[in-house]
Amino acid sequence: MKTSVTSLSIILLYILLLSTPLPLTQCGDLIDQICKKTPFHDLCVLSLQPNSGTNVKSLASVMANLVLSNATDTLNYIQGLVKQATGTPLERPLADCAELYIPVVKYNLPQAINALIRGRYGFANYVISDTAKQADACEKNFSGENKSPLTDRNKLISNLCDVAVAIIRILQKGL
Repeated sequence: MKTSVTSLSIILLYILLLSTPLPLTQCGDLIDQICKKTPFHDLCVLSLQPNSGTNVKSLASVMANLVLSNATDTLNYIQGLVKQATGTPLERPLADCAELYIPVVKYNLPQAINALIRGRYGFANYVISDTAKQADACEKNFSGENKSPLTDRNKLISNLCDVAVAIIRILQKGL
């Protein structure tokens, strides 16, 4: 029950954010310009508003940290589901998802954020792209009757990764 309330809360928050009009300031103009170059403009704008920084590098850093925050929350959610699913057909795919997310949260994304700060954009880009692949791999663990309880979370993480990667590519081009 608790996990379904948490999922519902996240989905409702996401819908609320998508429907809230946002004022454009100078920082908002930069955010809008950058977000137009990403695959998910609305998600990008909503993720970066307000107070996200005044340059492309700070926007990339905010997105990378947002990916880490969502991946951490998803890992915690998965670990809670694993405890509830003991002895059920969902236990194995959920445990496999936890095994995918643990290194992403504990090592990979923190290293990517550090690389981004140090200007190693290629490495940061690679690791964040790989995070999207891990979310997709998690989703593929579920088949047949075992419908994934993580679809919305995995999709959001994958989309956030795509936005972060697009912003890092802008940095790599020196814009």
